[in-house]
Amino acid sequence: MRVDPILLVEDSEDERLLARRALKRSIGDYPIIAVANGQEAIDHLFSPNPAQCLTPKVVILDLKMPKMGGLEVLKAIRSNPRTSALPVVILTSSKEHRDLVDCYQSGANSYVQKPVDSTEYSETIAVIGRYWATINERAQIQE
Repeated sequence: MRVDPILLVEDSEDERLLARRALKRSIGDYPIIAVANGQEAIDHLFSPNPAQCLTPKVVILDLKMPKMGGLEVLKAIRSNPRTSALPVVILTSSKEHRDLVDCYQSGANSYVQKPVDSTEYSETIAVIGRYWATINERAQIQE
């Protein structure tokens, strides 16, 4: 049985490493694809090669990134029929109310502020991963 991966989109290498470790502790050997920016996320999600097209179980998406920000990625996900129902969790250090509103209006499923403390960050990632990857039921959209 194929297990759809978690797509982690985070520009900080340290935070990607912490997140991978937390997810491994929380959900074991669940497949995780980690990319460093929004453009890499788009490349994975919308590859022109159908065999390489990725439909993750959930996208954990940083908001403020170089090349392409998380809000742009979220809008691209929502505008494509194949990915429109894909769960997207915004994980950000932004405390701006406008960012929160923009993300929910653009279709985010969840908006989580990153804890500054690395232990709390790891615990938050573990909870996000466990819920969205193993508990939540994702809708499968047929084209």
